[in-house]
Amino acid sequence: MKKAIGFIIAAAFGGGIAFIGLKGYIDQEIAELKTVEELRSAHRTDNNVQQVNYALPSEAVDFRQAAEKTVNAVVHVKTTYELDGGYYTFDPIRHFFFGDGLYQKPPRMGAGAGSGVIMSDDGYIVTNNHVIDGATGIEIVTNDNRAFKAEVIGQDPSTDLALLKVDAQDLPKIDLGNSDQVSIGEWVLAVGNPFNLKSTVTAGIVSAKGRDINILANGPNGNSAVESFIQTDAAVNPGNSGGALVNAKGELVGINAAIKSNTGSYTGYSFAIPVNIVSKVVEDLLEYGAVQRGYLGVRILNVDQALADQEGLKVREGVFVANTMDMGAAKDAGIRKGDVLVKIAERPIKNITELTEQLSRFRPGDNILVTVNRSGEQIDIPLTLRNQFGDAQVAAKETLDMHEKLNALFEEVDQETKEKLAIDAGVQVKELGPGKLRNAGISPSFIITKVDQEPVKNKEHFFELLNEKSGGILLEGVYPNGKRAYYGFGL
Repeated sequence: MKKAIGFIIAAAFGGGIAFIGLKGYIDQEIAELKTVEELRSAHRTDNNVQQVNYALPSEAVDFRQAAEKTVNAVVHVKTTYELDGGYYTFDPIRHFFFGDGLYQKPPRMGAGAGSGVIMSDDGYIVTNNHVIDGATGIEIVTNDNRAFKAEVIGQDPSTDLALLKVDAQDLPKIDLGNSDQVSIGEWVLAVGNPFNLKSTVTAGIVSAKGRDINILANGPNGNSAVESFIQTDAAVNPGNSGGALVNAKGELVGINAAIKSNTGSYTGYSFAIPVNIVSKVVEDLLEYGAVQRGYLGVRILNVDQALADQEGLKVREGVFVANTMDMGAAKDAGIRKGDVLVKIAERPIKNITELTEQLSRFRPGDNILVTVNRSGEQIDIPLTLRNQFGDAQVAAKETLDMHEKLNALFEEVDQETKEKLAIDAGVQVKELGPGKLRNAGISPSFIITKVDQEPVKNKEHFFELLNEKSGGILLEGVYPNGKRAYYGFGL
């Protein structure tokens, strides 16, 4: 269970602590579009979804139908953890009587609980990552008291979501809503298992949308955290984490994730991850094993009155581009320092939270239309999104994990450099952060030509070679000044 930070308490609602057939928010055909008009038309088609009226009958506020549709699609998630033990200790009394005082202490086990939502009838279940992270065993108990052992399909700490799978058929899956259509003041239900009380339903209204409460940003994945919560006043307590937030029609609009409280229990506000983010994450975990997130490659600030006055901006809301990054999508597309991002894929954005939420729906390689305000003029700029490592295509989970270990940006070696250094191929280290390469002594601009004496053909081949290795690795290469070097490190 994570510690409270200020007044923000993660709904570790557990006491100790991307479903097949889901369609992404933007159709993959967008990746084939090239022109501004084509992109604008495609985004407009997807965004202008017919609005659904969720109003209840005027004569009564009655949630019976919504509750009946959802309680059976919400499950109890029970977890076990190895707290400590497995180490050797010496017992002098035992040694005196039995002669074997040195023995291995058995581990102490802990338990946690939370909630989950059935996303498909063949057993895919979504919950919060913090509910199952580090668990040695996961059990799913349905509303009709069936129990299943669960397998973790994938985890995404950046959104605090995890996908589980149980071996079952004909489970009562939940219907999906559209979190973009949720309105402030709309009635919603929170369905879960607070305090191990099975199948509990509470009601409230949507208090706000697009809330950023810095609960994920303060964690290990802070730089890539996606926080754009639906805030409600439906009562949510420990154990609700991973449960369903549904509208008055019984459609899933969010996954309950956190509360704001001085005590760790409900005192007025709760927060849910929008279902449109959930759908994309689950879809990616199923197809790729890891979330494929598109990045602009910019350093940004929220526009406020002080910044607008300081920079002479012509707008009072949006996202200010403080700098563009090398190998980033924004810089290559023509976005400049001083621009204000005001639309992403034809959807207006007022702040960084809305920008992050909108970008989270796309993958590297997707072509989108970005609108900036530049000195008072609105400019539409088409660009191709990249991942955080500068690649404009989706990558296997193994490659993403390797990128995290190396923490470096790589680029292909140009022909002029090849001829100058008399090399056939290789991959050049463009930028370095804290990681295995920096620890090994490598400096930016180093050109890697061999991995364990095997020639490197290009960047893709470089990662293929590394993914096949374990233990010690020897890199051979050359710097642009002609100095050859060798570096070793362990994976």
